[in-house]
Amino acid sequence: MGAPAEADRGEPGGIRTALAGLTTRGRSFLAAGIAAVICAYILGQADLRRVGLLLAVLPLICATVLYRTRYRVAGSRRLSPARVPAGSEARVHLRMDNVSRLPTGLLMLQDRVPYVLGPRPRFVLDRVEPGGRREVSYRVRSDLRGRYPLGPLQLRLTDPFGMCELTRSFSTFDTLTVIPKVEPLPPIRLSGEARGYGDGRQRSLALAGEDDVIPRGYRYGDDLRRVHWRSTARHGELMVRREEQPQRARCTVLLDTRGLAYEGAGPDSAFEWAVSGAASVLVHMLERGFSVRLLTDTGSTVPGEGADGFAGSQESADAAGLMMDTLAVVDHSDGAGLSRAYDVLRGGNEGLLMAFLGDLDEEQAAVVAKMRRRSGGAVAFVLDPDTWVREPTDVPAPGNAHEERLRMLREAGWTAVGVPRGASLAELWRQADRERSSMAAVSGEAR
Repeated sequence: MGAPAEADRGEPGGIRTALAGLTTRGRSFLAAGIAAVICAYILGQADLRRVGLLLAVLPLICATVLYRTRYRVAGSRRLSPARVPAGSEARVHLRMDNVSRLPTGLLMLQDRVPYVLGPRPRFVLDRVEPGGRREVSYRVRSDLRGRYPLGPLQLRLTDPFGMCELTRSFSTFDTLTVIPKVEPLPPIRLSGEARGYGDGRQRSLALAGEDDVIPRGYRYGDDLRRVHWRSTARHGELMVRREEQPQRARCTVLLDTRGLAYEGAGPDSAFEWAVSGAASVLVHMLERGFSVRLLTDTGSTVPGEGADGFAGSQESADAAGLMMDTLAVVDHSDGAGLSRAYDVLRGGNEGLLMAFLGDLDEEQAAVVAKMRRRSGGAVAFVLDPDTWVREPTDVPAPGNAHEERLRMLREAGWTAVGVPRGASLAELWRQADRERSSMAAVSGEAR
């Protein structure tokens, strides 16, 4: 929940601001009171002068009290949740607290939101007792990814007599992050992966031989059969063997963000499908226990603070949030090629490579083909540009460049899957598994 927002107490011209907030009724009372005082002075009527003074002082008292009261009303905002997938709703909770000793008049709330999230919400609250609070909420929804500011909150106060209205703007705001849609993927096993997939993990011996184990101190719950007696005698305390150290299998998700590789815009465009697909694979691989990183055609990686850029086992949730926040604001790049991404990939130790690619020319298809040599396994989802700009046909055009690019990648060892318009990632995921299994079977027969 956001902290209560305070207005600027040092606002210059406080009395002028209070008088500027007089309503038509308040101005009428003030004008009638002044006129009555003048007439009473001319006519020598003391009673009329008292009435005139009452009429003139009442709106001034209301404006002064209201001006001081507006600093005694605190507001806060809470998002539930603060990170929401595209197309889903989030709820914004507003809370107003009256921290003064006097009741407030009528309160009118208005929160400022971007137009893509919906209409600007407005609320009318009845008087709030001293120390009381009022809570209201509204819903926001966006089909477009991004980070959207909410606020500042505006509060309009009125006195019980309707003499004055003052507007207070709070200084704080919150940010709603709309992340890409994540499609659940079936827990298949891409057969033929040398480095394992799913529950399989890499393991490496710390050192070779019984005498070369690296012992550590005994911890509650350790198996007594792992006690290393020689080290125990040497250190004078129980020591256990630590022969094996698990290493999480790695996966790199490559997202092609080149502007020239995609056509169209909006939530149903090819680029949005690629971003959503990359997000789905990232979440799926993290749930399966992989160390994952996000790589774009510009060569930037997320997370990029570690030594190798991969998310560790203790920070999977944080890494998932960081990568989702990155994908929420990712946009087209000005690059023309994928060579920077190729340079980031190191030979032989990248594990599984999952690529979401836009339209490829012959030169860029050759660069992608070379990436296969720098990974343990490679799966590419290549968007078909023809079906994304027009309705797909059952019969592919002769000499289709898209099919030629897929053939080049398959010959290089990729499991390449074409992505037509409106395709389901889960179905393509299963198709990639079937094609990978077929390639492994053919390779085994050839051997």
